[in-house]
Amino acid sequence: MTQQSKFDRFRELHSRDGAFVIANPWNAGSAKILTSLGYEALATTSAGFAFSIGRRDSQLLISREDILENAAEIVTATALPVSADLEGGFGHAPEDCAETIRRAIDIGLVGGSIEDATGDSDQPIYEFRQAVERVAAAVEASRDKPFLMTARTENYLYGRPDLEDTIARLQAFEEAGADVLYAPGLPDLDAIRTVCVSVTKPVNVVMGLSGPTWSVAQLAEAGVKRVSVGGSFARAALGGFIRAANEVREHGTFRYAVEALPDAEAQQYMLAGDEGNGDAS
Repeated sequence: MTQQSKFDRFRELHSRDGAFVIANPWNAGSAKILTSLGYEALATTSAGFAFSIGRRDSQLLISREDILENAAEIVTATALPVSADLEGGFGHAPEDCAETIRRAIDIGLVGGSIEDATGDSDQPIYEFRQAVERVAAAVEASRDKPFLMTARTENYLYGRPDLEDTIARLQAFEEAGADVLYAPGLPDLDAIRTVCVSVTKPVNVVMGLSGPTWSVAQLAEAGVKRVSVGGSFARAALGGFIRAANEVREHGTFRYAVEALPDAEAQQYMLAGDEGNGDAS
């Protein structure tokens, strides 16, 4: 499947009725499993990837090269469209964001997100104008390319529960040309609904974080188009791993193996993805 055909498929998911789930693998193996389970598109997770290599989820600890190498492995492992969590674009300047998008397109990604978090605890969110300029540069880098640009505002994840400013940023990102809008951490369905009616582009909502667990149907009714799970699938896997390890260490028993994925089934999942993505051009 070509990069263009993956992009066309990805774009169509955002225009059809209802909401769809974009699952978040953290490596090639989890991408193959999610592909076999019937998901229609995948997105990388900086958190899941960070945990898999023994780091915290921070744009200060994971480089652009790290993120793109992981994304390239996922692209190669699946025939599905893949979008990427591209953090804050790996640099403060708009051109840094543009370069990240160009390199993302070069490895076969058909989508990606740029956020307005700075990585600086003293000033965690970019000033409004700079945030918009960064998104505009990323949009320009993806213009006429097979790439869906997602713009994120991180207010609610950094102690700034300001719905008015969040909506103003999303509206400005939309005006700058972003294809999808995203404000992780919105507190309730009313806030989500308000965001969705305040913009015209598709809205992504992340589930699986701590807090409410609304269904896909509830989110679709509120106007959400795309539902991601962020690093929560990776954390669910780590939770199972820790429970198994604690059982053996604390009790000397191995009951965890009853619920473990059978080796033969794991082998089949890996085999099912061996066709990869074919021609990525």
